[in-house]
Amino acid sequence: MNITQAIKNRIEELCQENGITQNKMCTLCGITQSTINNIMNRNQKDVSLLTIVRICNGLNMTLEDFFNCDIFKQKIEEKI
Repeated sequence: MNITQAIKNRIEELCQENGITQNKMCTLCGITQSTINNIMNRNQKDVSLLTIVRICNGLNMTLEDFFNCDIFKQKIEEKI
């Protein structure tokens, strides 16, 4: 699994855990729907740390919380 896929999976997991849609997450986090769509559809090869910080802030979690899950305990491939 590459890092973009891991972040996509984590976003899906967070939406499920919080009982929200991706659209609601965008509203809570102050990011555009197109940003999430690009991540989820793998059109965006790199996800900026700022986007992840905004997700964390919007969901009242830390970066440590975001990355402290089974998804990121797997080996991450360097290929994008």
